[in-house]
Amino acid sequence: MNTNYSLDNLSEIATAIIATVKNKTVLFYGKMGVGKTTLIKEICKQLGVVDTISSPTFSLVNEYKTAKEATVFHFDFYRITDPEEALDMGIEEYLYRNDWCLIEWPQNVENLLPLESVEIHLSLLENGQRNVQLK
Repeated sequence: MNTNYSLDNLSEIATAIIATVKNKTVLFYGKMGVGKTTLIKEICKQLGVVDTISSPTFSLVNEYKTAKEATVFHFDFYRITDPEEALDMGIEEYLYRNDWCLIEWPQNVENLLPLESVEIHLSLLENGQRNVQLK
């Protein structure tokens, strides 16, 4: 998947991502302000999350429940300076539970992530649209 989108069709992009990914660990790459959290919020909404969805910048991880009692984990590793911090918070316990793990700033904990993870690369285009690439 390699496509451009605007906030008007964010729902369609989230639907396509959910339908495309085979592994529930999804890594979101992109510069600050490109829309990683906004896309994750829409994915969570479509997965049926009933909790308030917010960025876990300071807590590192937010746990959300869906209407069907499934769990979605939302990580933000922007402030991680040493992967040891992620180990201390128990990242391995989250990643190997077969729950959705949506991870912002994964490059800060790269060596700890499952090899089967799906990468999503976001970029902002000059016309205000975003480009999303799944790898």
